[in-house]
Amino acid sequence: MKIEDILQRLDAPVGVSGNEEAVRAVVKELFAPYCTEIEEDVLGNVMGWYRCGIENAPVVMVEAHQDELGLMVSGITDEGSLLFCEVGGFDPKTLPGTEVTVHCEGGDYFGVIGAKPPHLVKDSGKALAVENMAVDIGFKKEQTEKIVRVGDIITLNTGYTKLAGSAFAGRCVDDRGGLAAVVRTLELVRNYKLSCDVVAVATVQEELGLRGARTAAARLVPDAAIAIDVCHGTSPGVSDNAFPLGKGPVVSVGPNLHPKLTRQLLDRAKEEGIDVQIDVDSGDTGTDAWEIQVAGAGVPTALLSVPLRYMHANYEVGDEKDIENTARLIAAWLLTFKGGDRLCY
Repeated sequence: MKIEDILQRLDAPVGVSGNEEAVRAVVKELFAPYCTEIEEDVLGNVMGWYRCGIENAPVVMVEAHQDELGLMVSGITDEGSLLFCEVGGFDPKTLPGTEVTVHCEGGDYFGVIGAKPPHLVKDSGKALAVENMAVDIGFKKEQTEKIVRVGDIITLNTGYTKLAGSAFAGRCVDDRGGLAAVVRTLELVRNYKLSCDVVAVATVQEELGLRGARTAAARLVPDAAIAIDVCHGTSPGVSDNAFPLGKGPVVSVGPNLHPKLTRQLLDRAKEEGIDVQIDVDSGDTGTDAWEIQVAGAGVPTALLSVPLRYMHANYEVGDEKDIENTARLIAAWLLTFKGGDRLCY
């Protein structure tokens, strides 16, 4: 499948942290052509197995998180508007005026995030807090209370949009872009004989504290793991610790990442002519790699990131080439990883 097609499939379903049912179903559909077994644990992590057929083969975990940021109804005003809180961390200044969908038991309702007009704000230079916004669905309080419950999920009505060249925008490229790379990796290796079993994992609740990765890695305790996430892409005013789009995946180095596995990936990139960029992470990477590394007795873990502009805003912008090259790099490494190559320092 083309990266564009995978992204469109993954961008459409709702998957706010803790409410990933819809995206989980799509992930299973995308894993199915390549995996002989697909499992789901009690938290909602999806694990698809691509078996090599060798007894006691080492297991490699290729992982990205399936959850996205969202909002949750926290109350109803006297006017019938919805108060809300964040599930994950948005940039509040991007929210006013955004069209949203309120997902209720009886159906979905469209709304708009409203805030006090700037003409009426005394200190207009001060950032507006989420507590001072509300979702207007057009109903009065009596009507709203009949259809909306506190705790209902709200999502932004943005989605996959093709931009110039290989660039694209999406609601939740963090981390459906990473999941697209996982799916593409499975597709790239399916006609080759591997010396390891690959378990493709789509984890839940990364945005709330890496919870799905913690439980999935503890269950699997693989021989090696490659986590795929996003990092900051360069944009106007953003250059520090940011990377240009279209120049390849970002390979992280640092104590959270296994040096031998990371070096093997960098070597394979050079051999295959795949452009990569390098990020230095001296501590917590803030990704699922942080939890996977310390599962069980420890897991040799690497981290590849897709550069992303406007992270945690209502639109995020990435480049399809970076996702494709992430998958190409992982596939190239998998093809050379042998059964006797269990990693150690």
